[in-house]
Amino acid sequence: MTTPRTTPPRTTPPRTTPPTSTDRRGPVLFASDLDRTLVYSAAALHLTGPDAEAPRLLSVEVYRSAPLSYLTETAAVTLADLAVLPPDEARFVPVTTRTPEQYRRMRLPGPAPELAVCANGGRLLVHGEPDAQWDAKVADRLASDCAPLAEVRERLRATADAAWLRKERVAEDLFCYLVVDRDRFPAAWAEDLAGWAGERGWTVSVQGRKVYAVPRPLTKSAALAEVVRRTGAARVLAAGDSLLDADLLAFADRGWRPGHGELADTGWQAPHVTALTTRGVRAGEEILTAALADIRDHHGAGPR
Repeated sequence: MTTPRTTPPRTTPPRTTPPTSTDRRGPVLFASDLDRTLVYSAAALHLTGPDAEAPRLLSVEVYRSAPLSYLTETAAVTLADLAVLPPDEARFVPVTTRTPEQYRRMRLPGPAPELAVCANGGRLLVHGEPDAQWDAKVADRLASDCAPLAEVRERLRATADAAWLRKERVAEDLFCYLVVDRDRFPAAWAEDLAGWAGERGWTVSVQGRKVYAVPRPLTKSAALAEVVRRTGAARVLAAGDSLLDADLLAFADRGWRPGHGELADTGWQAPHVTALTTRGVRAGEEILTAALADIRDHHGAGPR
């Protein structure tokens, strides 16, 4: 099924104020989306070759006593190598639309990241716990810059069809989403919702079986800018696959997007973002390999 174009693609997104320090001695941040960028469900692996040539996989998430998300073993080793670099050289910062509870289910290779962005920028986790100062800033911005969550949620409830709706959820009292049957889900419904939501300061994104409605001020890049401020980063690398990752990629000094997902489907591109042709779990491996090489090049370590 074709992914609905919920937002017009931006082929040359405006760069934000340069996020990084002029001091090359600061760390390089690798800020990456997780689902369908680094980690993949069984349905999203996109293993098209012979079974005997498929990559070995490592499960990094269990849900309801069953494995849910995977990396290739090569990607897992690369991520572990990146994660154990000294913090004054590099920081891996997961940047995800997952809630903190959903994020904590993941067991990524290497030590747990000190900082992580959850709820599409609505939560900044420090050693696994939400930062109260950031929570207050987000609440103030949402109260003044967009329609309330209750209004948008009511719209979803009133217009969704039981023929394709499976679940309706609210994340952290910040945004809402639907779980749908993609075989029955009409693209026109998402397009209509996007138009209605846009007039109220909200955005719509379709990712797999989920349809997200997110306040426009709630962005991954805003939270990442706070991470840059706290860490004194010298360079920002980013990766993502959905329209909710476009601002994250635009913010970075260098980025990557897989050959699948909303950004690929809408032709989104930017001069500093590499548009991979690789799809599925192998794209995550390619992104991690490129990010680690960039970090080592930045610090003059060269390939290993």
